[in-house]
Amino acid sequence: MKSNTYRSMTDAFVSSRRNFLKTSGALSAGALLGQPTLWADDRKKAKKPAKPKTNVKEALQQPVGRLALPGVAPGKVVEVENSAVKKNDAIDKPVLNEMFLSGLQALTAKNAQQYAARWFTKGDIIGIKVNPVGAGLINTHLELVDIVIDWLTANGIKREQIIIWDRFDYMLADAGFTPDRFPGVGIEGLQTMDEKAIDNKTKDTSRWMDDSGKHISLPNFDQEVYYWADVDGPQDVNYLNQHVVNSKYSYFGKLLTKRLTKIINIPVFKNTGNGVSMATKNMGYAVICNTGRLHRPLFFDVCTEVLAFPVIRNKLVLNIIDGIRGQYDGGPGANAKFIYPLNKLYLATDPFALDRVGHEHMVQKRLAMNVRVNQHPRFTEYLRYAQRLGLGIGELQKIDHTYIKQS
Repeated sequence: MKSNTYRSMTDAFVSSRRNFLKTSGALSAGALLGQPTLWADDRKKAKKPAKPKTNVKEALQQPVGRLALPGVAPGKVVEVENSAVKKNDAIDKPVLNEMFLSGLQALTAKNAQQYAARWFTKGDIIGIKVNPVGAGLINTHLELVDIVIDWLTANGIKREQIIIWDRFDYMLADAGFTPDRFPGVGIEGLQTMDEKAIDNKTKDTSRWMDDSGKHISLPNFDQEVYYWADVDGPQDVNYLNQHVVNSKYSYFGKLLTKRLTKIINIPVFKNTGNGVSMATKNMGYAVICNTGRLHRPLFFDVCTEVLAFPVIRNKLVLNIIDGIRGQYDGGPGANAKFIYPLNKLYLATDPFALDRVGHEHMVQKRLAMNVRVNQHPRFTEYLRYAQRLGLGIGELQKIDHTYIKQS
């Protein structure tokens, strides 16, 4: 396949993977997790490149279900704060549970049992999308996932009908999402990746490439369901190790297309440059492979367009930002010096409204901490784009924002 000159990957990762997860070196964070590139960086003068063509129009022509985005509460965001949720670095689970249940009731005007009965059936296979990046620092709290699972099982969903998932299998394990910690619940990464190859410690491809020269995780992706963008992936082996394919196609995981019937999204409160890495990015860059090629020309738009596909739009029914801790700079990877107690949960069925509120609060925090902030509208344009597509509410003044202070 002919390649263009676009490169979104560095040739090598300069720190080990575990050190990266702890300290989030800028080089590795940009390559693996995705950061706004030159056009989105206010310190650069580069002009944003022309947007490549994509197949989002085809996605928008597909039928939508009764629970399709923006969900049952378009434009509504509930923020719950309780300073007692974490003391001495330990989660108070009864407090966290009360935050969650209060937030649900405020979001839906129903109690938690009524909500579960309306949005889930006993035949559903429910995927809980976590953010495992920054293990031990800023990843989705295991205790919050416990509470969501307990809520589901209390309302007729069996543990074997629940799958905790992310794109990369090793990140789940590092963050504590293991079968031993969550007995009876599925734990699945969409793909594997050779860590030694990422660190440039080996050129051995046997850990991730089969005899035909294809990534061993390719069968995990549905080649009939894809996000197409007129951008080639880099043609180097390291890129293929991380991204499975390097064509103009980004395939959705079969877990999403073949098995899950509902999705609960539990991102964390953190930045990515002057933008945020919260609800929409936690989905957009996790459900497909071959994302590195998209960073430069489509960075934020991916967070809108990928969610337009029925495999996500019809299944994503609840978003909960884990704001027990927040990170206001150095994202999307973890950087301990910018992490602070936030003591909040944010809930919404509309992930775009959720990110718009999250973005506003992130800007306020960054300004308060004397971080240089670029408030150019381009950092929230993808949310208004979602509004134009009918996927959610992206204009702050149109969002119904409820704040609950418990303690």
